[in-house]
Amino acid sequence: MAASERGDLTVGEGEAARRIALERRTGNGPGLFWLAGFKSDMTGSKALTLDRYGAEHGLAVTRFDYSGHGASGGDFEKGTITRWLEEARAVFEMTQGEQIVVGSSMGGWIALLLARALLKDGKRRLKGLILIAPAVDMTEELMKKGFSPAQMKALEAQGYVDRPSQYSEAPYRITRALLDDGRNHLMLGGVIETGCPVVILQGGRDPDVPQAHAIRLTTHLLHDPVTLTLIPDGDHRLSREEDLKRLTDAITHLIEE
Repeated sequence: MAASERGDLTVGEGEAARRIALERRTGNGPGLFWLAGFKSDMTGSKALTLDRYGAEHGLAVTRFDYSGHGASGGDFEKGTITRWLEEARAVFEMTQGEQIVVGSSMGGWIALLLARALLKDGKRRLKGLILIAPAVDMTEELMKKGFSPAQMKALEAQGYVDRPSQYSEAPYRITRALLDDGRNHLMLGGVIETGCPVVILQGGRDPDVPQAHAIRLTTHLLHDPVTLTLIPDGDHRLSREEDLKRLTDAITHLIEE
């Protein structure tokens, strides 16, 4: 069984340069490529489940932390979808052969953006996408549209809003730069093409990404096979034992296809 090795990669130049921490497990294809959610990292239960699956089945696994997250360098408050997508693309270029990309929450959005970029470049390297509670267009649909008048006023006055989170004692800071940049990457206004099968796992009791949002996403995936599994009692994280089993079953199904 090959060991997982930690490394790093510098993305960007000059003042925009940031050190990206990553872990890579060597193995056969298709490789598994992990994209975490907003304020999450590569050591969560779903990411480690991917790594264990790779170890057990002899598959390559790539995990990393966005800048401002986990073990990576960079300032979280400078983070934007553009920056995090750039980092995802740079790490993806380190992989070889077909990949199954697994994106959780914001990582689901970035996974779709990555797939679109690969198609544009003529690189058909995706065996499939697994999107867990995909927060597509989250800056507009799941953040800004939910702001109160007081929060909008604070955003204009100070350039950020601090929102309480059930996943952290400290509030999540949402910057105007993140929201403004997100408009450059909105996907729900047209057809979304990935060039591969798409599997969506969505909790029915998700307070952050409503199941209606996942259903709406499927209506934009017109040219690729899509499987949507609604888990009635599932929350946003989908990290229970039975949820992780659904994740590994989805990986197995894509590999067998």
